[in-house]
Amino acid sequence: MRLIIEFAVNNVNADRTLLSGTTLKLISLDTNCIGFLGTTEASSSLSPLSSLPRRDVRIASRAGSGDQDIPDGIGMARLAWTRLPTADGAVPEGAAAPASPSASDDELFAGVVESLDYEVIENCAYREEQAQRSKFWVPYYVMLKWLFALLIGVGTGLAAIFINLAVENFSGWKYAVTFAIIQHSYFIGFLVYIIFNLALVFSSVYIVTHFAPAAAGSGIPEIKGYLNGVDTHGILLFRTLVGKIFGSIGSVGGGLALGKEGPLVHTGACIASLLGQGGSAKYHLSSRWVRIFESDRDRRDLVTCGCAAGVAAAFRAPVGGVLFALEEVTSWWRSHLMWRVFFTSAVVGVVVQSAMNWCKSGKCGHFGPGGFIIWDISGGQEEYSYQELFPMAIIGVIGGLLGALFNQLTLYITKWRRTYLHKKGKRVKIFEACLISLITSTISFVLPLLRKCSPCPELETNSGIECPRPPGADGNFVNFYCSKDNEYNDLATIFFNTQDDAIRNLFSAKTFHEYSAQSLITFLVLFYSLAVVTFGTAVPAGQFVPGIMIGSTYGRLVGMFVVKFYKKLDVEEGTYALLGAASFLGGSMRMTVSLCVIMVEITNNLKLLPLIMLVLLVSKAVGDFFNEGLYEVQARLRGIPLLDSRPKQVMRNMSAKDACRNQKVVCLPRVSRIVDILSVLRSNKHNGFPVVDRGQNGESLVIGLILRSHLLVLLQSKVDFQNSPFPCGPGILNRHNSSDFVKPPSSKGKSIDDIHLTEDELGLYLDLAPFLNPSPYIVPEDMSLAKVYNLFRQLGLRHIFVVPRPSRVVGLITRQDLLLEENSNSGTTELQSTSVRGQLNGKVPRGSTHLSHPLLESIVTE
Repeated sequence: MRLIIEFAVNNVNADRTLLSGTTLKLISLDTNCIGFLGTTEASSSLSPLSSLPRRDVRIASRAGSGDQDIPDGIGMARLAWTRLPTADGAVPEGAAAPASPSASDDELFAGVVESLDYEVIENCAYREEQAQRSKFWVPYYVMLKWLFALLIGVGTGLAAIFINLAVENFSGWKYAVTFAIIQHSYFIGFLVYIIFNLALVFSSVYIVTHFAPAAAGSGIPEIKGYLNGVDTHGILLFRTLVGKIFGSIGSVGGGLALGKEGPLVHTGACIASLLGQGGSAKYHLSSRWVRIFESDRDRRDLVTCGCAAGVAAAFRAPVGGVLFALEEVTSWWRSHLMWRVFFTSAVVGVVVQSAMNWCKSGKCGHFGPGGFIIWDISGGQEEYSYQELFPMAIIGVIGGLLGALFNQLTLYITKWRRTYLHKKGKRVKIFEACLISLITSTISFVLPLLRKCSPCPELETNSGIECPRPPGADGNFVNFYCSKDNEYNDLATIFFNTQDDAIRNLFSAKTFHEYSAQSLITFLVLFYSLAVVTFGTAVPAGQFVPGIMIGSTYGRLVGMFVVKFYKKLDVEEGTYALLGAASFLGGSMRMTVSLCVIMVEITNNLKLLPLIMLVLLVSKAVGDFFNEGLYEVQARLRGIPLLDSRPKQVMRNMSAKDACRNQKVVCLPRVSRIVDILSVLRSNKHNGFPVVDRGQNGESLVIGLILRSHLLVLLQSKVDFQNSPFPCGPGILNRHNSSDFVKPPSSKGKSIDDIHLTEDELGLYLDLAPFLNPSPYIVPEDMSLAKVYNLFRQLGLRHIFVVPRPSRVVGLITRQDLLLEENSNSGTTELQSTSVRGQLNGKVPRGSTHLSHPLLESIVTE
């Protein structure tokens, strides 16, 4: 949770310590700072800092403030978020139970998620590093970005190949052994089938619970939160990558109602993050020469490439992967980033296609046409009549209703799991997953036994479809518990296939009346229920393919009705199955453009594009009427504070001052005592502190923002401690570089518990001026909160200062002042603004555009 607080300062004496006495509220108009908006996390306890000498400090929490709640955005600071559990939904050991919305601040969220610093902190270390970079640094930086885009595509493609090979071979062995045994005994075949599935699911849940808890679930809500500016600890670690890959093989190969597409998106993000940090230092798989992307901004771009690569690898849809990253997960987008994302997805497509061509020679075991998702229905329905638009719109309505219901049911069940079930430890999670595996295996084996077999229909000789299907092969018309050789079991045709093959059967053309309405309804009800119950267990789980399974089932049902009602139309049931799949995904995930392109790419039928667009628009509109999309619901449930693309309407009637009303800002003086800094850090969990100094007229002056992580680095290194309570001067610049302050990705970084200081060191001083951000973003107090929200989200900020109305104007920057032309011959930068050119004769020293900071230079060299 974020907290907005205000610090009351009276005066600053010669040794830069704050005097006690009467306090001067900073909310008055003759001061420098009245408020502080940010995404710093709430403290576990906020008590007065009585241990701070010569200070008058007042800290007020949000609890009991009585202010009007703001439902979203920056106003989320007023909400009491429950403590976020670990990635699999359980509260960490030793942690308090989730607090209710009315709980006090010391019971709330204690920093399991943390905001990312996308803003460039232009402190002395950053300026020194920029000045020392050669002219070859920028070309090397750009080249490395493209090289990493290539490596992300190759790595994600290879991971997808490995997962698909493993899943297809495990499934192939399972079905081959089962069908061989049932020729003699169905009961023994049933036991072998259950044991095979149970072993795979047990391996998956064991890996997740004991090795990589953050690998549970699809991972898309966490990655979406990361690209929105919130880091959930552990989601991008090497062990999470390993757990995601092997856990997906077990959960999908074990026959659960889950998919591998969501975990592949998380896998691509993990690969991108590990490449960006040079590997994993913990497992001794790191390289220093590529450790250049140390800022959260650069890592964000790499993770975006990884997400697009994951979708491209899962669906073999490169363009769909680019659009998925743009529409669904990322919050900031640039043209340069689009080029790299597009290149990454194209590399994935080449790698996957090469693997498929290599496997056609039979070197991949049971890896058949269903190894990678490609449901070619180009031979299906070519034309459609206006009379079919109404039943197609009905498919969209059904998809919106079932999708919204799916989101709501999974929300309720996940809440129940968190509250009652997963608190009991790892054994309960393992038992739950194994129990669901037993139920799923029993249903998929026993239900086909209760169905009567149907005689094989007359098929066209050029259709390439056989009835019944040969034993050990994939395809339509499975002979299961049939008394005659020329019969098939329609329910077994769905259950005794991998999900990819089952979807291909449902999409298949020229298979009229292959499925009976009773079988499709039975499968729809049971598989829908299994998907709802299975989602949220402690295994890697995606919802793309299960959603396609559900949608294609009721879509084919509607197609059967259309065929029966419009007898003269050339209608293909498989076409309606495709539209049903698109409608359910649109109604659940609320994607439109990216999903439309993905469905076209995986079906290889561009003529169906207008129909897919129709059902997606209808299903999304119906679903939005009831609740949010699946990923937004799960992110909110996990306590990930996503900032929506637009502010709430109530924010338009509020000002920045209203958001900071009755709050106290915790500030630090420029030269602070070590004991005071330590007390402030221990008293709260905020991640940013305004730094104040005395101006020329003796008034309080806000000179910048210091991050908590930077303070911890300075306290741990101890090299900047000084005996004097006066400014240190410029000699400190050579002691640190910007890499010293880098926080490892997806980890907690340094903690206050890691700081160990002696009594003598506690009495020393620290000059904060060289390490603070001298140019934080500032907004006037009467700016509307909606405008602040847009600024906060579009720039990816973590903190914003709220200040009174300035007393004078230094200058006015227009578009013309921002047009710079690089003159390579003279080595200068020419300003195109005539007003500026008149003052500077058209020339400024090279590099001065990012090194000129008058305030910072004055306070460091004074």
